[in-house]
Amino acid sequence: MTKPAEPHAREPEGRRVPIGRISGVFGVRGWVKVYSYTSPRVNIVQYSPWHVRQNGEEVIRQVMAGRAHGDGVVVALAGIDNRDAAETLIGAEIEVDRATLGPELGADAGGPAAQKEFFWVDLQGMEVRTRTGTSLGFVDQLFETGANDVMIVVGSERHLIPFLYGSVVEAIDGDLRVITVDWDTDF
Repeated sequence: MTKPAEPHAREPEGRRVPIGRISGVFGVRGWVKVYSYTSPRVNIVQYSPWHVRQNGEEVIRQVMAGRAHGDGVVVALAGIDNRDAAETLIGAEIEVDRATLGPELGADAGGPAAQKEFFWVDLQGMEVRTRTGTSLGFVDQLFETGANDVMIVVGSERHLIPFLYGSVVEAIDGDLRVITVDWDTDF
């Protein structure tokens, strides 16, 4: 049996972003099946190293190889070279340091973001204001509907606001952490 990697302490200065979970094993050489939170799903193999968390323990694993397989993704991780070792990882959550994903929203824009795609983790916690400046609250979470993503904004009331950049979402200022929306406060 392969000896697991040594647990590592969380880095206090770095934020971790959940990007998937290990859902099963694939073959006899230690590959694992992964349920990816990324879009497209296979993008998860681009982000390495992974912080694999399970039962209060965390180990860092390098992604050695990976590919789409059916509706999911299969991955080979450093130090996992047989089916028995892979089985011990089933159910583990996969996180990466936020910096692994690239610059944070507004990090090099110097003001309002000009980009059209965003990581949900960067939007969570941002204040949401109407175009007239009325605060609706803060982005608590986002979810997919198939047609578009939806922000759950929590303030004095709870708002479900479609994330339609350029129509409903008019501007995102990563430096001020403010999202401006064309939204009726009574919705």
